[in-house]
Amino acid sequence: MKILITGARGQLGSQIVNIIKNGKSEIGSIPKEMIGAEIVGIDIQDLDLTDQNAVISFVKKENPDIIINPAAYTNVDACEANVDIAFKVNALAARNMAMAAEAAGAKLVHISTDYVFSGEGSSPIKEYDLPAPVSVYGKTKLAGENFVKEYCSKYFIVRTAWLYGYNGKNFVYTIMNAAKEKGHLDVVNDQRGNPTNAEDVAHHILKIAVSNEYGTYHCTGTGECSWFDFAKAIVEYAGIDCEVNPITSDKLVNRAAKRPAYSSLDNMMLRCTVGDEMRDWKEALKVFMKNVKNK
Repeated sequence: MKILITGARGQLGSQIVNIIKNGKSEIGSIPKEMIGAEIVGIDIQDLDLTDQNAVISFVKKENPDIIINPAAYTNVDACEANVDIAFKVNALAARNMAMAAEAAGAKLVHISTDYVFSGEGSSPIKEYDLPAPVSVYGKTKLAGENFVKEYCSKYFIVRTAWLYGYNGKNFVYTIMNAAKEKGHLDVVNDQRGNPTNAEDVAHHILKIAVSNEYGTYHCTGTGECSWFDFAKAIVEYAGIDCEVNPITSDKLVNRAAKRPAYSSLDNMMLRCTVGDEMRDWKEALKVFMKNVKNK
């Protein structure tokens, strides 16, 4: 089996590469079909995903069985100022990968986000609930989802949220560094969602990819909390002496993009198909913090 992974040096892409090479994740063994798979890992330096001809030519040459596409422009505030770039990377690149996958007869796993929803609800959002993004990031990611559905017949769209992993920048590392430097943090308490360990998402992406259970999935940590709750847990598990206080979103400055107030996702499709083994968000975070300390 040959697997093409975009964003292979990024937070989620690198995690997928690692567990394929190891043959297992923190949750358990990967599908037997993936054992010994040939990995073609690419990043922005290797291929411009917004160049349709280049993408189609590259995929045709590599001829993968599965394409996993986590690559995205994820700077939510920067997307507001760079709408064309956000559309090219989050929407047109997804279209190009979908067209290339279809031409090669490959399965496509495309990674999306909770930001495709408005955040106006108060109960966990299911896959069949209607998207209504309120930011450029969310709108361009939804456009990417729609292109995947339009141009690829063997697709899996995997929406995740509040993601953190061992590589790259994320909320966990930001809070740890700020807590050590300042000893006092103010964190919003009026936005709720699901903290999600990239290891868990990577594990489930591989389970999904070897199946024929095509469609849209939510894939987030079990349980929900606010960013304040998340930050308090990070500081506690890291053993950092830091006071964490709750604030409301209107106290934040330099935020160009509106965030969903409630974007907790329900992993219904996982439960009904390949199985939901996503860990409780606190459990997954504890393991992550322990591993980071031991590095």
